[in-house]
Amino acid sequence: MKLDLLAIGVHPDDVELSCSGTILNEIKRGRKAGILDLTQGELGTRGTIETRYAEAAKAAEIMGVQVRANLKMRDGFFKNDEEHQLQLIRAIRTWQPEVVLANALEDRHPDHGRAGQLIATACFLSGLAKIETKDENGNPQQRWRPKYILHYLQDWYHEPDLLIDISDVFEQRMEAVKAYSTQFFNKENGGDGPQTYISTPDFLDSVIGRARMMGKRIGVKYAEGFICEKKIGIRNLDALLQVET
Repeated sequence: MKLDLLAIGVHPDDVELSCSGTILNEIKRGRKAGILDLTQGELGTRGTIETRYAEAAKAAEIMGVQVRANLKMRDGFFKNDEEHQLQLIRAIRTWQPEVVLANALEDRHPDHGRAGQLIATACFLSGLAKIETKDENGNPQQRWRPKYILHYLQDWYHEPDLLIDISDVFEQRMEAVKAYSTQFFNKENGGDGPQTYISTPDFLDSVIGRARMMGKRIGVKYAEGFICEKKIGIRNLDALLQVET
């Protein structure tokens, strides 16, 4: 299946927390979108591999993505090396996304920055015809390079190159985030289990606050921010938000 948009996150819930509003926007426009998790998040303090898969599936259903897969790299110990690059190149060539949404290039969690670099490297190498890969049926894959890689913002603040209005889908976005009931605070679990950086009510408040702050920058209620190492081009001024700020 060819996708218009592929969101890649090193941990299940990275995508939901950072760019699920943009995914929802694109799906509502009739675009095909998918999510690729690099690891199973097995080193997380709360939950299990099984609960993470169940929560990821629930979030994917809420968003309406066409596909969600997991490469089962080792949480905390994967590397930006040839083995992992080839693994990711096969996935990119399988779905041939026009745009990839990727982890931040630098962040509080070292997995985020390492994943961001791995994704950027793999997207470039995927466009080289002399790197040979085969699909799951053993057939040679064609080269494919996404047109844009947009790195979403995670814990640390970085000045975004692009802000996308997600006001119309924000409630659905937060529903997808809250699908991870073992990871984030909710009334049902009452904060049960060991407390972590992301399990307090304050963390979810900060997620909402970040979206409000980004929205204020462009004159809307909620927005998501992205960094792009490539210059972003538009075909006409209709793509600009016509909002007085």
